[in-house]
Amino acid sequence: MLYKYILFDLDGTLTNPKTGITKSVAYALKKTKNIDANLDDLTIFIGPPLKESFMDFYDFTEEEAKQAIIYYREYFVDQGIYENEVYEGIKELLEDLQKANAFVLAVATSKPTKFAELIIKYFGLEGYFTSIVGSNLDGTRTKKSEVIEEVLSRLSIKDKHEVVMIGDRQHDIIGAKEMNIDSIGVEYGYGTYDELKSAGANYIVDSIQGLRDRLLS
Repeated sequence: MLYKYILFDLDGTLTNPKTGITKSVAYALKKTKNIDANLDDLTIFIGPPLKESFMDFYDFTEEEAKQAIIYYREYFVDQGIYENEVYEGIKELLEDLQKANAFVLAVATSKPTKFAELIIKYFGLEGYFTSIVGSNLDGTRTKKSEVIEEVLSRLSIKDKHEVVMIGDRQHDIIGAKEMNIDSIGVEYGYGTYDELKSAGANYIVDSIQGLRDRLLS
């Protein structure tokens, strides 16, 4: 079936944010608990909500995690947000989808909307997306299902069969399932094939070319 509404995750799907996110997390860990972390070990933070990640991966209490997020944003706002790059081939894919004149594109991310909008604008991608929806800075709407629900509401989508969520981590796929829409898992980001398959992705592609073929075939 040809989808009409295509929802893209941001980190690990449209852009590769490894440097900015891992340096921001390392800064927060050092400031919060004097932990010196290897940046490569912090790629697990790419995708999931931050508070959940600090609590799951470093056993922070909820209050410690909230403080860590404050420190994370100290670095991220000034530097980390721009230590990022668009995956090669993404702009061309978005251009082709736009030229097809058959799709409505949106961003659905767990990253705060304010930061997502800045990143999309910084890379000159804002013209491709009808809506950019993320979490709130106060820590609400962090679940991917809540973000997707907000996108569906803003775009007044009635037929969920016309919608697909594209993401690289299990929470993208789980959020889509919770909202009863299809999902495409992408392996070129930070999730593995097994993670995406176990989460229940309807389709899994290993490259941006594979994603293009799935969406435009």
